Amino acid sequence: MAANGNASESCSLLVHFDKTSPALANEIKEALEEGDVEAKIAAMKKAIMVLLNGENLPQLFITIVRYVIPSDDHTVQKLLLLYLEIIDKTDANGKVLPEMILICQNLRNNLQHPNEYIRGCTLRFICRMQEAELLEPLVPSVLANLEHRHSFVRRNAVLAINAIYKLPGGDILLQDAPEEIEKFLQNESDLSARRNAFLMLFQCAQERALNYMLANLDQISTWGDILQMVVLELIRKLCRANPAKKGKYIKIILALMSASSTAVVYECATALVALSNAPTAIRAAANCYCQLLATQSDNNVKLIVLDRLMDLKNSQREVMQDMIMDVLRALSSPNLDIRRKTLDIVLDLITTRNIEEVVMTLKKEVVKTSSKEERSGEYRQLLVQSIHTCAVKFPDVAASVVHMLMDFLGDTNTASALDVVFFVREIMETNPRLQDSILQRLLDCFYQIRSSRVCGCALWIVGEYCTSPEAVVAALATIKASLGELPFYQPEVANGDEAGGAGGDGGAGFASEVAVAPTKMRPAVLSDGTYATQSAAVEQVMASVSGPATPNLRALLLAGDFFLGAVIGTTLTKLALRLNELSGEGDAAANGVSAEVLLVLVCLLRLGESPLLPHPIDDDSAERIALCVKVLSEPTPELTRIWLRDCRSSFASMINDKKERELAEREEAETKQVAQCDDLIDFYHLKSRKGMSQLELEDEVANDLKRATGAAGAADEGPKLNRVLQLTGFSDPVYAEAYVTVHQYDIVLDVTVVNRTVETMQNLCLELATMGDLKLVERPQNYTLGPNSSKQIRANIKVSSTETGVIFGNIVYESTGTDRTVVVLNDIHIDIMDYISPATCADVAFRNMWAEFEWENKVAINTSITDVGQFLEHIVKSTNMKCLTPPSALDGECGFLAANLYAKSVFGEDALVNCSVEKQPDGKLGGYIRIRSKTQGIALSLGDKITLKQKG
Repeated sequence: MAANGNASESCSLLVHFDKTSPALANEIKEALEEGDVEAKIAAMKKAIMVLLNGENLPQLFITIVRYVIPSDDHTVQKLLLLYLEIIDKTDANGKVLPEMILICQNLRNNLQHPNEYIRGCTLRFICRMQEAELLEPLVPSVLANLEHRHSFVRRNAVLAINAIYKLPGGDILLQDAPEEIEKFLQNESDLSARRNAFLMLFQCAQERALNYMLANLDQISTWGDILQMVVLELIRKLCRANPAKKGKYIKIILALMSASSTAVVYECATALVALSNAPTAIRAAANCYCQLLATQSDNNVKLIVLDRLMDLKNSQREVMQDMIMDVLRALSSPNLDIRRKTLDIVLDLITTRNIEEVVMTLKKEVVKTSSKEERSGEYRQLLVQSIHTCAVKFPDVAASVVHMLMDFLGDTNTASALDVVFFVREIMETNPRLQDSILQRLLDCFYQIRSSRVCGCALWIVGEYCTSPEAVVAALATIKASLGELPFYQPEVANGDEAGGAGGDGGAGFASEVAVAPTKMRPAVLSDGTYATQSAAVEQVMASVSGPATPNLRALLLAGDFFLGAVIGTTLTKLALRLNELSGEGDAAANGVSAEVLLVLVCLLRLGESPLLPHPIDDDSAERIALCVKVLSEPTPELTRIWLRDCRSSFASMINDKKERELAEREEAETKQVAQCDDLIDFYHLKSRKGMSQLELEDEVANDLKRATGAAGAADEGPKLNRVLQLTGFSDPVYAEAYVTVHQYDIVLDVTVVNRTVETMQNLCLELATMGDLKLVERPQNYTLGPNSSKQIRANIKVSSTETGVIFGNIVYESTGTDRTVVVLNDIHIDIMDYISPATCADVAFRNMWAEFEWENKVAINTSITDVGQFLEHIVKSTNMKCLTPPSALDGECGFLAANLYAKSVFGEDALVNCSVEKQPDGKLGGYIRIRSKTQGIALSLGDKITLKQKG
């Protein structure tokens, strides 16, 4: 509300008011005295808006009592109640104004009005009254409305009684209110009225609410959803207060799980997980979640349920392993986020008992993605990665999926095809018995591959795992067919009649890509200064080079992909060397193969010199192909060993290192907390089982196991204390400190305010403001603090992005003999570390995101740390990120280090960091840390954090 006077007063009503047309008190008064109903309505609205904007109109009160209260119009009576709500009813000393007695008779008349709407509105108005002197004469009329014929009046009467009873001294005004409400609850049929009555008993007379619930156990399942939700809240409170008796209350929750309301079912499952550790209860909760997952159509609901299942997986893995197939039913949703989260849950739950069923389901889903839907490629990539994970954990299932997945090597979605070929590469190393069948299948479908990166990986597989003469010959034939006829390129020749002889036998093969342009005539200047006519014929690469009829490798090469050309040359060299090794020195067939490979290598180099291609061959690729020529021309045992064995052994070492790291991470994640040796343990077998159900016994056993393993121990209070921030100084008249709690999209500030003076502070208000993507949810109220007393104030703030935000403000109060005093608070900086967490992704995905993200922040290294490895560890710890570069790649003391770091925010944002550091001659470290992200906020915030923390 805007204010011209005291802006810090609390209010429960907001109405828009146009300040450009202020209403005068005299005009309002005349309209109320002389106008008709419409004029009175307009005048009352003006009066309310003027009052809400800080103006005082004391002269209107008597006029309203005389001319508005007697009106029978419902709209006028509603506006009258709004007016009575916002006017000051007390003086400066807190005593009720004498003229307020005039409204009591009107309120009593309204509470006895024949129209139920007037009665209901008046009862709602009474809920917001705070003055006991005005409420006391109205209590009998309020109680009488509990027996009104209309449910609208009865439910509001319960709310009014609840509000009066909660006031200071309310238990004196309504001494028998809980008893009256309990009687009312026994006979009431309206659902909303019963809910309000039960809620009052729950808040004011918990024992009566419990007795009513226990007396109607058989009917709870037939109660309405809003009443059942209050029952669940009561059960939670009872179980927290008396854990020993929670067994019988959990039975009520289990009975409510058959309710028709999905909201009640969800709350039942949440309550079971929070209150019980018994396998039966956890299994029932998981069943409820899975049922909601299958029946609800709202994607937001499904994502929330999947979050609950993720939490359940972390705490109750054994129970969730039996529910894995029910969770997989969520894959039927077309939403990619739901599918991704479902697969994340399932992959952590696979065991030898369910792996076959899981893989069978994933295979069926892969087959479904063969349609031409827009996002089927991304979903297929997720499925391939999931199957890859399953095959790594359980190698026996690889045989049932690898051949089916190889059908997608020619997928137009390069990322999906890359995942398939990487999966095939790893299976070739880890499953030797499948090598022959996979190799044959790879050669059969090689011509379908149109992606350069997929072709490169497939060629590497062929070059490394063709170990028999038959396999080598088949591989050479496949590659030659994919390359087409040689040569790839013929140099430009003058006098078109010479072109035919220079091409040799390969000229016909090249005719499909190269055509002779029409003869061009142009004048030329000879050495003696005279003119002559010169003709030339130039060969050109035709536009149809990359058409569907062109073999895949040839099309890629003629498009200028010389890195693939280097891979082709390396693969052919390995095949020729292996054939020489298998056939023995001097074998004519092996020598002929070497000669053919040399021809291909020379043609690749000649193609790189062509001016007709988009760009010439790069130096690295040319050097690599030249090295292949040298190795084939002068083979030695040492070179043969390096090319044929060391490369594959390096790959095997990489796979083993990856498995060891994953195993170590899994063991670390599964490490359970160990209890102290002198902790008290209750032995279940020594307890009396009399009167205990099976569920209670299971819950007791589960609790004992948690205490025995330390899982139920108290959390470490150290990190919590670090979140306490001092907002004012010890010498300030008011001391304040805040405890900051970050919940993903919300920040909760619990501010403790202490009055350090001997005077009472009135209208104390905590005023906050924010910078960045932070938004205050509500405006804190005004409070009165006595001498040396304290108050807890809570402020909620919404967060919309991973950007470092600042919360600042002040405390305003009034005291005796002084004007308003303002105490400025220290700023609260919201740390980006609260929103990001370490995550992992494949190297291919990291490179793709690095190329795609446009926001980059480059931070120069400036640190006192002198060791590159120690500096990397410090950055990883300071930024709460995960190092994707394996430790084996960081070993050694070369004085140079390059590593990739990755983290994900709670908002789904990706944070990529590349750390390139070297040790300079003076012993200091130099280099740069580059941060990339999709949004500007996380890149800048993370850069500021690194700049602040990198000095060590």
